[in-house]
Amino acid sequence: MEHLTFDYPAQRAVTTRAHVGVVGSGDLEVLLSPAAAGASGPALAAHVVVRTSVDGYGHIWKSVLDRFFTRYDGAARIEINDFGATPGVVALRLAEAVEAAEDGDSV
Repeated sequence: MEHLTFDYPAQRAVTTRAHVGVVGSGDLEVLLSPAAAGASGPALAAHVVVRTSVDGYGHIWKSVLDRFFTRYDGAARIEINDFGATPGVVALRLAEAVEAAEDGDSV
């Protein structure tokens, strides 16, 4: 089991939460919530925590997340619980979480 963390700059605050996917064979879940406020106000950064059953693929996770954060500018805390999902599924679940949060389909 591998535990990875990533941080990305953000431009806007996220105000709602979302939960998409399930942890199961070849899938993952994404939990998206507003970033914790810092001592001087809202934190404008995204913090991603990945818990994955597949070790040794940190460079792939970084590549997928780097690509995602070229389009997404929300200050959010994102938790990903993975059970062997492909990069395409990861990208899909991240997009679904953002859409759910922006549509107000919160947890």
